[in-house]
Amino acid sequence: MAAGMSATVGQLAAATKGRIVPAQGLDEAAAVARVLTGVGGLGDAGPGDLSFLANPKYLGLLATTRAGCVLVGEAKPPLANAVQVVVANPDFALAQLVAAFGPQPVHPEPGIHPLAVIGVRTRIGARARIGAYAVVGDDCEIGDDVVLHPHTVVAAQVRIGEGSVLYPMSSVRERCVLGARVTLHNGVVVGSDGFGYATIDGVHRKIPQVGIVVIEDDVEVGANVAIDRARFGRTRIGAGTKIDNLVQIAHNVEVGPHSILVAQCGIAGSTRLGRHNVIGGQVGIAGHLTLGDQVSVTAQSGVGKNLPTGAVVRGSPAQDFKTQMAQEVSARKLPEALERLRRLEARIAELEKGRP
Repeated sequence: MAAGMSATVGQLAAATKGRIVPAQGLDEAAAVARVLTGVGGLGDAGPGDLSFLANPKYLGLLATTRAGCVLVGEAKPPLANAVQVVVANPDFALAQLVAAFGPQPVHPEPGIHPLAVIGVRTRIGARARIGAYAVVGDDCEIGDDVVLHPHTVVAAQVRIGEGSVLYPMSSVRERCVLGARVTLHNGVVVGSDGFGYATIDGVHRKIPQVGIVVIEDDVEVGANVAIDRARFGRTRIGAGTKIDNLVQIAHNVEVGPHSILVAQCGIAGSTRLGRHNVIGGQVGIAGHLTLGDQVSVTAQSGVGKNLPTGAVVRGSPAQDFKTQMAQEVSARKLPEALERLRRLEARIAELEKGRP
């Protein structure tokens, strides 16, 4: 929680519908009234901090933590220092509490800053906040409660849905569409040209990219992500999808709703991802492929073929997770196996010498 802000354990428990387990020697009333002013990990939290236990890996820290309060999924015996608040999902509960009681985002003041540039025939919704040096092109539609931070660029004929937030140095190119409550972090580029060239007589000739990008509702895009416009039609990011920093999404890609794309992954042109895909960090996915729903690809894998719904793959080229792990285990045993083979060959050679 931010300095100067405070909340009691009772308030936090009420907000998360949690059950309070007082610390050793502390009665219920004192536990409920305990004031918290910060958030920290179990290992470094102090008496005024809220912490949480979501990963069993850190269970050993629970007995010695100095935190004033810990969110837990299952009640433990009373702790020496920390009050426990038992909730269904400690990780999510912490997120709720930080959003409710923690520092709020700092946005430009309501209205249009005098140093912003707004094109002709552009409609700005109610309660929009447009910061200094933001540029909005002609014929745009900016929804209610939209926030454009300083140095954002919105090109001509763009539509941005209500409650969306664009952070500094992000840009949305001409004719692209953002749904409601979309967040673009610093440096995001939506609608840059797809990578399309035809090699004619040894010269790379540009193929015009005249499509658009459509980002549906409740998508969050991390810093320095590039989402290329389609050659024709649209590149689409499905509702609720979350994209980490430094991701490349090529022209005409379709990402299904509620997917997760982790940092530095890249998806080549015209590939389709189904719903609830999880694409790990530094994964490369070739073009013109189809991945079904609920596909998981582990970090640094290379996908070169279609994947069915529910597939869990690993490696480069990516293959079934269990198969690839078995191959890795076998590969680690190869040096020992080769040494045994050499010894066996030497022994056989000795035996052969003794034959008439």
